[in-house]
Amino acid sequence: MKNYPLNSPEAAGRIVALVLMSDGHVCRSEIEVLEKLKAHEQLGLAPGAIPRLVQDLCEDLMSGLCATGSLIDGVDDAMLASFMAEVNDPALRARVLQVAEAITEADSHLADAELTVVAAARRHWGLA
Repeated sequence: MKNYPLNSPEAAGRIVALVLMSDGHVCRSEIEVLEKLKAHEQLGLAPGAIPRLVQDLCEDLMSGLCATGSLIDGVDDAMLASFMAEVNDPALRARVLQVAEAITEADSHLADAELTVVAAARRHWGLA
């Protein structure tokens, strides 16, 4: 699994990527929310970086971390804690959480896996 520098755009973007792919698919409404929010700009990423981060995350997860058939099954609390620890700037955390929550609501279906990632962010970052 890649490690990103503390508070880097990539560390923040990977959390958003995890929310995006956690329910097994990225739908058009989620992409539209990302575009509407200008999520890449909010996170300090170049245009087109979020799909690359989704691909990188999927490749990392597929490289032996989960042989169960579902990529998200390979993401345990220790891995979530590691991802969340790479973002400790309060303002960046708020932007990540805003984008992540918007993604979970985008397709009018709150998938358990999406909610798990958002809840992990809140828990690891000490937010209500």
